Amino acid sequence: MTHQMSDKQLKNQKSKITTISQPVICLEDISKVYGFGETEVRALVDVNLTVEQGEYCAIMGASGSGKSTAMNIIGCLDRPTAGHYYLDSVDVAQLGDSELAHIRNLKIGFVFQQFHLLPQLTALENVMLPMVYAGIKPDVRRDRAIVALTRVGLENRLSNKPNQLSGGQQQRVAIARAIVNRPVLLLADEPTGALDSRTTQEVMDIFSELNAGGITIVMVTHEPDVARQTERIVWFRDGEVVHSHLTPADIHQVAVS
Repeated sequence: MTHQMSDKQLKNQKSKITTISQPVICLEDISKVYGFGETEVRALVDVNLTVEQGEYCAIMGASGSGKSTAMNIIGCLDRPTAGHYYLDSVDVAQLGDSELAHIRNLKIGFVFQQFHLLPQLTALENVMLPMVYAGIKPDVRRDRAIVALTRVGLENRLSNKPNQLSGGQQQRVAIARAIVNRPVLLLADEPTGALDSRTTQEVMDIFSELNAGGITIVMVTHEPDVARQTERIVWFRDGEVVHSHLTPADIHQVAVS
C-alpha cells in the first residue's frame, strides 16, 4: 500500500515548517544495560537522537533491536544506565521517582496497543482521569475532556463505557486521554496493533490531524504501512540507531537489507 500526500497534508506540512523550533527529545550517549557479567545485555549502546517540536516520527527495528527500551526511556518509564535525556530541555535522566511521575503526567501522553481504559468509567470519565492527578479543577476537567473527545470524533459517545465502544472507538478515547493534559510529546506504542486495516487508517488519520495541529508524535511500530504515514523513520538495530532520518520511501530498502 502506498500513501501519497493529499493537498490538505501538503498544506499542513507547509504550515508546520514555521512551528518547528526546539528539540522536544534529546538523547545524548544513552546506554541501557541489564544484568551483570555473563548475563549482561546491552539493550542500548550510545544512542544519540533528537526529535524537534512538531515532528512526526516512527521508531522501527526487529524484535530485540532496542526500540522498546528506547521508548520506555523516552517515556520516562525507565532510566538509562548512562547518558543524558533532555525532555523539553529538562535533563530527566537523574530525576527521582516522584519527579518522573510528575513529568510523565504533564509532558507526555501515552497511547498503547491495549487501550487500558477503566471498564467501570465512561469515555468522559476515562479522559478526565489524568487531570485528577494533575490537580485540575473538576469543572475545567469536564470541559477539556469534552474538547479532547470532540477532537477525535467522539462527542456523541461521552457517556458510553468501554464495552459499549468498538476497538477503534476505544483507541480514540485513549488518544483523547493522552492529549487532554496538552503534553509536549505524544508517545504511541504499536497503537494500531489490535485494530483491523480500516480502523487502523481511521486512527492514523487522527494522528496526522493531531500532528498537523502542532503535537509532536513518536510512534513505535512494526508495520511498514503505518510507518509510511509518518514523516521520519528512526531505525534501531542491535541497540543502536542505524538510521535516524529515513523517509517513508526508504523503509522497504532498509527492511530487506
